[in-house]
Amino acid sequence: MMSIHRVGYGHHDAMRLIAEVQAEYVVRYGGPDETPLDPLMFEPPSGSFFVGYAEGEALATGAWRRTTVEALGTTRTAEIKRMYVAPTGRGRGLARLMLAHLEADALAHGAEAMVLETGTRQPEAIALYTSSGYVDVPAFGHYKDEPVSRCYGKRLPMTT
Repeated sequence: MMSIHRVGYGHHDAMRLIAEVQAEYVVRYGGPDETPLDPLMFEPPSGSFFVGYAEGEALATGAWRRTTVEALGTTRTAEIKRMYVAPTGRGRGLARLMLAHLEADALAHGAEAMVLETGTRQPEAIALYTSSGYVDVPAFGHYKDEPVSRCYGKRLPMTT
């Protein structure tokens, strides 16, 4: 079981996990993610940053930020950023829990679709997203012209 808490981008657990994912990007891609980010992008109502805790340990992060990327028939989109599960938390469904939480939170803040960019050197991420209903969308973002970049989107269910 994981409890998920909204935190500021500069929260100490968030910063530690962000450093871990950046180190993983260096191993997989030869450098960190250099997408320009402003911490204020992750403050409601423009976005949110979350840390997931299991057994008292910060093991997962996930965030969304409002964007105007057109995908799946809407520009009311939210972009997923900083999805990560620490190695000691992998294989326990924590990423899937965080993803569902991000989708629900973004929907509650008016998003109609989620979009994200990942890369071919993260097959686990691609498997998570595609098995969760994400489909290919046109390339966008900082790495849109990189051959290893892959962009996905998912239309969120409309609430009544």
